[in-house]
Amino acid sequence: MSISFKILVGFFFVSLSSFSQTVATHTYAVKQNDSLKLDVYTPGNIQPNQKLPVLIWMHGGGFSGGLRDGKDEKQLMKYITTKGYIGVSISYRLLRKGAKTGFGCKCSKEEKLFTFAMAAQDLLDATIFMITQSDSLQIDTKKIIAGGSSAGAEAVLSAVYMKDYFIEDTSAYDQIQYAGIISLAGAMVDETHITTANAIPTVLFHGTKDNLVPYSKAPHHFCNKEDTGFLMLTGSGVIFTRLEKLNTSCYLFRVEGGEHEVASIPFAEMDHIMTFINNTVIDSKVIQTKRLEFKK
Repeated sequence: MSISFKILVGFFFVSLSSFSQTVATHTYAVKQNDSLKLDVYTPGNIQPNQKLPVLIWMHGGGFSGGLRDGKDEKQLMKYITTKGYIGVSISYRLLRKGAKTGFGCKCSKEEKLFTFAMAAQDLLDATIFMITQSDSLQIDTKKIIAGGSSAGAEAVLSAVYMKDYFIEDTSAYDQIQYAGIISLAGAMVDETHITTANAIPTVLFHGTKDNLVPYSKAPHHFCNKEDTGFLMLTGSGVIFTRLEKLNTSCYLFRVEGGEHEVASIPFAEMDHIMTFINNTVIDSKVIQTKRLEFKK
C-alpha cells in the first residue's frame, strides 16, 4: 500500500468518525395516556467533560400528526451534530389528532389556545428534563436553542415569548433561559409579549402567501369573524419588525408568494442559519438580516 493511499484511507476514517453520532431515547414526561419521549443526538467525538450547545426541536403536523423521528427530523439532528451541537427532537401531545373539528375554522378559539398552551408546556417540561440531566447529557444549559416547524414553531414561540400568558404558574420553569429560536412558518397570539427582557436571537422562515399560518397579522387559517375558530395570529413579518425595534438579533427569510411549504426544514439554508446562530448566540453579536426569495 502506497504512503499516499494510506494517508487517503486514514483521512476517510477520520472524516467518518468526526461525523458520527450516538442516539439515545428518554421519556421526559407521562401525561394522561401519553408517554412523551425525546431523542438525543450527540456528536461521536464529544470529550468526557465537554458540554455542548443544543438545539431542541418540535416537529410540525397541525398538532395532529408528525414524528420526532421522521426522515427530515433525523436528517436535521444528524446535521446539527456535525456543527458541534447536541440535537434533541421531542414528541409532544397531539391534542387535535382524531378531533372532529380538526384545527381549522371549526375548532374553537378556546380549543386552539389550549392546544398552544399544552404544546408550550411540553417543550418547557422537555427542557427542564434536559437541564436536570445536563451533566449526563453533556448539555450547556446556557446555550439552548428552541426550534420548530409549523405547529412546532407555534409551540416554540408560545413557550419562549408567551409562557406567562399560557401558563398560570411558571415557577417550575424558572431555570430555563433559552438562548435562541428557529421558527419555520410559525406565529404567535400577540407580538407585544416580546420585550427587552425576553427577546433573544430569532430565525424566522415564512412564505408571504401562507394559507394556514399568516405571514403578517391575520386570522389563523384565515377564518371569518363569525367562525368559532376565529383567532388572530401574528406571523414572522410582524415578529421580525418587533425584534428590530428592540435591537435584538433576528434573521428573516421571506419567500415572496410562498405558501405553507416554507415550513419544511430548509436544508439548503442550514449553513446560513447556523452561521447566524453561532455569531449571535455563541459570540453575542447583534445581527439583523432580512433575505428575500421568490417562489420558484
